[in-house]
Amino acid sequence: MKYRVIQWGTGNVGLHSLRHLIRHPQFELVGLHAYSARKQGLDAAAIAGFAGEATGVLATNDVDALLALKPDVVVYTANGELRPDEAVADMAKILRAGINVASTALIYMIYPPHADAGIREPLAQACREGNSTLFVNGMDPGFSGDVLPLAALQLSDQVEEIRVQEICDYSSYVDPDFTGMAFGFGRPESEVPIMALPGILAGGWGGMIRMLASALNVEIEALHEVYEREYADADFECEMMKVAKGTCSAVRFEVQGIVNGKPLIVLEHVNRLGDNQAPQWPKAPDGRKGVHRCIVTGNPGVQLECFVTGHDGDHNTGGVQATALRVINAIPAICAHAPGLISTLDLPYTPTTHIRH
Repeated sequence: MKYRVIQWGTGNVGLHSLRHLIRHPQFELVGLHAYSARKQGLDAAAIAGFAGEATGVLATNDVDALLALKPDVVVYTANGELRPDEAVADMAKILRAGINVASTALIYMIYPPHADAGIREPLAQACREGNSTLFVNGMDPGFSGDVLPLAALQLSDQVEEIRVQEICDYSSYVDPDFTGMAFGFGRPESEVPIMALPGILAGGWGGMIRMLASALNVEIEALHEVYEREYADADFECEMMKVAKGTCSAVRFEVQGIVNGKPLIVLEHVNRLGDNQAPQWPKAPDGRKGVHRCIVTGNPGVQLECFVTGHDGDHNTGGVQATALRVINAIPAICAHAPGLISTLDLPYTPTTHIRH
């Protein structure tokens, strides 16, 4: 079966999603939503960077025209974390139209029972009205905090702690505006980034903790947050940005799921702008620039490490591609599922079907 798909958004994740949808034989790109005025009317292949090719699909911001195409699914990659009200409104309109949504945005919805009712209920109602399904996921938050630990936990017993780590050099992740506002990179100590605000980390990453707790049949008593920043001791420049002395060059945070008074499930990020920043914090092994790791302390102990490399050899490109492909590869399972809000716990394994010949 070939699935008719609209790509919604052409930013960092959306661009890679668009490229994969154009090339993947199981999907037919029938529409493309773009916010930028300069992209309106451009062929999807041109936006994807496929010189000399044409799909016949032109970018538009005409929502009603796109919904009238009646695709099987919309791949929604527009930013939802900095514009949640708009993203909820977008997705609800799509779902009410009877169109499924595979989204990398609104990470609070990775495990729907965790999400705030103000986000969850309008989307649930839209699914009921449209007889449609919503699945939200990605790489992290997403795969590294659900599929990876769920795989590791099949090999262990008497678990003491589950620790999921993203350790990544972000210097080649070219999105200075978002990482500056969210993580604080390149910003002075006096400027509080979004992720340092109480409740933000638990809101974004706590869903994966509650999902794992559900799989383990335990109750989370509380979610604790830890947030640390390190500051550059000299001016330097990386691919992402220029970093002034005294501004943020590395971030480490944890979200801890507390069970029986102590952390049972811990999601940890260590993100830096160069290998020489915050050298005291954990690093990826073997000189690599990034790793997604799950460590199960138990009997036996289990450690799984995931390295993702992009088409250009870069780990950050690979992470962005994987974020898009996590939901793209789930499209057949999403379309086959009963209507409603679903999570990884509701889906079978969703491997790619695109084999290079």
